[in-house]
Amino acid sequence: MTELPELSGKVALVTGASRGIGYGVAEALVARGDRVCITGRGEDALKEAVERLGSDRVVAVAGKAHDLAHQAEAVERTMEAFGRVDFLVNNAGTNPVFGPLADLDLAVARKVFETNVISALGFAQKTWHAWQRDNGGAIVNIASVAGLAPSPFIGAYGVSKAAMINLTQQLAHEFAPRVRVNAIAPAVVKTRFAKSLYEGREAEAAAAYPLGRLGVPSDIGGAAAFLTSVQSDWITGQTLVVDGGIFLNAGVG
Repeated sequence: MTELPELSGKVALVTGASRGIGYGVAEALVARGDRVCITGRGEDALKEAVERLGSDRVVAVAGKAHDLAHQAEAVERTMEAFGRVDFLVNNAGTNPVFGPLADLDLAVARKVFETNVISALGFAQKTWHAWQRDNGGAIVNIASVAGLAPSPFIGAYGVSKAAMINLTQQLAHEFAPRVRVNAIAPAVVKTRFAKSLYEGREAEAAAAYPLGRLGVPSDIGGAAAFLTSVQSDWITGQTLVVDGGIFLNAGVG
């Protein structure tokens, strides 16, 4: 990014943001003038992301999302670097297995929930106590359309995202009126994380969408920017479906 806008005075923490949806969110927030702390597992990927986004606006903390020490370090680093943490975007997630729930290794199920749900709660607790409880702000949880309806072969992921949607509602109730909490439920977005859902058959996959294409990270970045803006000041506890219209096809054919 060669030309950056004036600083907005706001600061965001975006998890799982070295690439994909998280990077798209961070990019949208930086583009409007926010300063951002991004997290991810790979130090090299985070370093590259910081260089692309702008090292004067962005810092990074490497670690595993479910690690309590990493959560604390990320929030502390954000506060040290920027003095506040207005927005939290919980994007870090995993889906290490494909197959029916009947045959799912329960240890894998626990890993999915630990990363996709418990870590989101942990980050929310820490940003709440570090800044948001006294100063306000907003939280956006990246859920999935898989959390709204059954999805073949990714049942554990879908159940975890359904839990994240309910977590969103619970936190919205508890954190009001100081902090707004909403979720975004994307359909298939073109990322490395979702590649197995469209690789080698993108045209076929996109044909099922009324808008004629799969999502891209900036689609979700724009939605997250809206949900952390003053334009959404009277929205909380909601799940914004960003799906290219795929749910319009329910029950057809």
